[in-house]
Amino acid sequence: MSLTTYDLSDGIATITMADGKVNALSPEMLGAISADLDRAKEEAEADAVILTGSATTFSAGFDLRTEAERWPEMLIAGASLAEQLMTHPKPTVAACNGNALAMAGFLLLSSDLRIGIEGEFKIGLNEVRIGLTVPYFGIAIARHRLTRPYFDRCTVTGVVLDPEEARTAGFLDRLVAPDELEAAARAAAADLKNVKHPAHPATKVRIREEAVAGIRDGIDRIRNRDQAEW
Repeated sequence: MSLTTYDLSDGIATITMADGKVNALSPEMLGAISADLDRAKEEAEADAVILTGSATTFSAGFDLRTEAERWPEMLIAGASLAEQLMTHPKPTVAACNGNALAMAGFLLLSSDLRIGIEGEFKIGLNEVRIGLTVPYFGIAIARHRLTRPYFDRCTVTGVVLDPEEARTAGFLDRLVAPDELEAAARAAAADLKNVKHPAHPATKVRIREEAVAGIRDGIDRIRNRDQAEW
């Protein structure tokens, strides 16, 4: 079963996470999103990318049901996907259609423009509340995009925010009504089609150089397989 759908229309590639549940970021889901991002990168007709979820969940984060021996693989895939979003040559829009927790929060923080929806939804980096130490790559991403003092508060306390406070913290850029999300995301992506190449990707790499270096350092720590150093 495909875990994502890919649609290209009017120069906009839309990647939808759709596992029929909470879009858990298993190694397979992460691989599917990465492959779709590569496809959008290579297709000349794709001028911008939208990443979204199905139903009322963007994603619940890493798949906690993953076998222990595959956790390093999953963490590396998550970190690599965040780097892929941060450095993607096409403008990226995250259309956050509901809940976005843990690794899903890092995907929001790695996208160029983030649009969320109003409502009783949960957004945050709740790792410490479920017994996980925030990985080094995640700290680099959070430090780059979250506002102070939310960077410290969100990572250290694992607080879960509603969409309005998540916007204040830096997870989202703006909010719309749920039934307006698709149109708002497509309008934003259409506007971003006007950015010039290679100026857009070159500037993106310069601005995010420190964060990307932190992600790569985090990947190296995971590859050393010392869990205390993740």
